[in-house]
Amino acid sequence: MAKPFAYSLMAERGDAIDRLDIQFRWGGYGFRVLRCHLATFPPGKIVRFHKHSEYEFHFIPRGKGTVIMEDTVYPLHEGLFYLTGPNVLHQQEADSREAMDELCLHIDIVPIKESEEEAAWGDPWERHEAESCMNALSGLPLRPHVDQYNAMSWFLTAYRAWNEGQPGAFSTIKQAIIQILLRASRMSSEPSLTFEPPSRNMNEHRFRIATQFIHDNYAQQLTLQEVAERIPISARQLQRIFREQGEESFSAYLENYRLSQVCSAIIEGQHSIEHIALEHGFASSNYLYYVFKKRFNMTPRQFRIQQTP
Repeated sequence: MAKPFAYSLMAERGDAIDRLDIQFRWGGYGFRVLRCHLATFPPGKIVRFHKHSEYEFHFIPRGKGTVIMEDTVYPLHEGLFYLTGPNVLHQQEADSREAMDELCLHIDIVPIKESEEEAAWGDPWERHEAESCMNALSGLPLRPHVDQYNAMSWFLTAYRAWNEGQPGAFSTIKQAIIQILLRASRMSSEPSLTFEPPSRNMNEHRFRIATQFIHDNYAQQLTLQEVAERIPISARQLQRIFREQGEESFSAYLENYRLSQVCSAIIEGQHSIEHIALEHGFASSNYLYYVFKKRFNMTPRQFRIQQTP
């Protein structure tokens, strides 16, 4: 009994993704999907010599046949893939007695020119991966390879995202295309390029998390312990991080931020000092008066008069 064909779903409407104008950026390259579909070659079908200026990936999920590249005939069978293009003259032929199915990804890939400011934005890890992938594909030998990294299955992932109307279908299709490229590139003769991913200074990272939490919640009663638990680290460790980052202490940072927000509110002049004190994390207007005068050598009301045109 013949096993079910894993890609039969794609045969229902093989050109579905072809109808979508899928364009995206990955690293320093722009990608435009021209075709991403399942095609069936009946027995004996010949696709005469031709070439493309773009990349064309061919995967064989079922059947057998041959491909001619650079005057060499290569047998094709289930589980193989090969890359033609840019500008690789090739001819395909299904077996005389057996049909051959092919998953085709025909994609235009172009480097993106960008300014220094644009180049500074984005993930250096992603840029490296895209660059390494393109270098590897350029060194992929012109012959069929075993799809040992299972790039083929990502065609079905892309098709299902469209067919089922999944939320985020475009992102799923984009990632499926990238996976096909990455997994195919792993068969390249080019040496694998190592890359040390960018790593965080963890104390700076924890300081940013803590201060952002303070900015978001400063109007409430906050304690060092409560903020430390959000990271999570000990209160003593968080206090040390604040000092390493040039702050006097956690409580001093919190008080300074509250006062900066109070000053902005006073300048806006829409509320009373009493209202501003409670709205910005001070237990009472009297306590705000005490802290404000100690810091700025004037009361909030004097500050308001000073700021009035």
